[in-house]
Amino acid sequence: MVGAKKGGFIGKIIIGLTLFFLYIPIFTMMVFSFNEKRSLSVWGGFSFKWYAKLFDGRQVMEVVINTITIAVIATFFAVIIGTITAIGLSRSRKVLRNIVLNISDLPMINPDIVTAIGLMLLFSSFGLNKGFMTVLLAHIIFCIPYVILSVLPKIRSLDDNLIDAAMDLGATPWQALVRVILPQLKSAIIAGALIAFTMSFDDYVISYFVTGNGFKNISILVSTMGRRTNPSVNALSTIFVLVITVGLILYNLVPQVSKKERKNINA
Repeated sequence: MVGAKKGGFIGKIIIGLTLFFLYIPIFTMMVFSFNEKRSLSVWGGFSFKWYAKLFDGRQVMEVVINTITIAVIATFFAVIIGTITAIGLSRSRKVLRNIVLNISDLPMINPDIVTAIGLMLLFSSFGLNKGFMTVLLAHIIFCIPYVILSVLPKIRSLDDNLIDAAMDLGATPWQALVRVILPQLKSAIIAGALIAFTMSFDDYVISYFVTGNGFKNISILVSTMGRRTNPSVNALSTIFVLVITVGLILYNLVPQVSKKERKNINA
């Protein structure tokens, strides 16, 4: 009994140290985003001046809009293509399914630099001008596998007779898909969409190689700012950490509140 308590205490210490080393860099960055001095290591007093400078020019807002636009559109198309592909693979033969899955997994298995160079050469061979469209196409391509990986296991867990049962009750194939299958896949589709959005929002290497004509996303801007000891990069990063944290809290809190409200109504 004593040994179990001791083991549990040691386990808590290990978890605490792990969380400390994971989050102390983020906490330090957030603290120095309010530093009066330009230094990224010496504290010189509390100030909001780097946040003010961050939004003085139009460049930051344009980059934020570019990044969100790319992430939203890429996620939309990746979810549609990935979900349809996952549904099709679930009804395909094992050999064909394994071949398609191995091919679709390549963008995740390959180093980003390999995928980036391959996409750059592909777009150049077709004579596409690098910019918004090439970045969007690249993001759709590498986001699709994450949606497939998220949706396919959920489809496999469903009863194979769902579609047949719906069609026996008078539903068309389209109605069976929209009213029976997709509602069952809702959680997996949302998870895939969140992963795709995060991967698109966070991407640097692939975006760097396929962009042009002055088009930038946040990752490229932060990389550029970080090379010149610019404390505004801390302010920008802090804002996104807070936005993501609030989003995660709402994502986990809203379903619980809705569930409690339904319970109260039924009671």
